[in-house]
Amino acid sequence: MPEGPEIELEKLHEVIKEELEHEGGAFLKQISISTAILAVLAAIASLQAGATVNIALVLKTEAARLQSEASDQWAYFQAKGVKAAIQETSRSAWLAVDKTPPPAFEEKIKRYGEEQKEIRKAAQEKEKERDEKLKESDHLFHRHHGFANSVALFQVSIALGAVAALTRHRLVWFGSLLTGTGGILLFAWTLLH
Repeated sequence: MPEGPEIELEKLHEVIKEELEHEGGAFLKQISISTAILAVLAAIASLQAGATVNIALVLKTEAARLQSEASDQWAYFQAKGVKAAIQETSRSAWLAVDKTPPPAFEEKIKRYGEEQKEIRKAAQEKEKERDEKLKESDHLFHRHHGFANSVALFQVSIALGAVAALTRHRLVWFGSLLTGTGGILLFAWTLLH
């Protein structure tokens, strides 16, 4: 029986191995590039998250200072009210014994009332400024959460990219790209609003 042509299996294995390495190498490069881009975006989003929370905390601190100043103004307002009440009581005592009270009582009552109006205005301005700082701070905290959530999506995406590189499964890589796209969209939406 004639022998058929002999096929060199070793050479065939080498060709198959080279093709797999070449194809796997390109796939790994794609995963590496996409993961590197996602890592850069994650770093930027993380910086934005940190910056917005820092500014929000500064605004909260400023609001607390303004609240303290407003409280001081209200205490001062009440002190002026107490002084006016004391003057009124003293004036009433004079009237109770059918005597004419000294004009200083009436002048002080009037002066304290005018001072209270100015103090009330100052306290209300402090409270208004406090409310503006709190509103801005709350808005920044909301933005911080958007940035932080996009960082989380980027991290999951990067982890999926690593799994895809190790297992060489394209479906896992597509999951990484999809999760990364979600992170990009959330980051962009948060940045623009």
